[in-house]
Amino acid sequence: MPIKATVKGQELTVAVEGRFDFSAHQEFRDAYEEAGASVSHYTIDMSKASYLDSSALGMLLLLRDHAGGESANVRITNCNADVKKILTISNFEKLFTID
Repeated sequence: MPIKATVKGQELTVAVEGRFDFSAHQEFRDAYEEAGASVSHYTIDMSKASYLDSSALGMLLLLRDHAGGESANVRITNCNADVKKILTISNFEKLFTID
């Protein structure tokens, strides 16, 4: 499952493609851990994600912790209806900015 990371200034954008599940765990983690300490804004682009499971929810929570927990600046963008429904049912709109 392709994960593409792009850093521009202090923002890291991680684009997720296809199924976002446990098979993406290491690649997703590497994307934000390798970005460096200069990153303070995180955007997860879900425009090409077709599905996410509970493992993906856990990975997003780990990213939030890495980014500063309560003070983290993490946005999840471009969700299709199915992905947005899963995030809403999981109350992730209380933890992340979801566009």
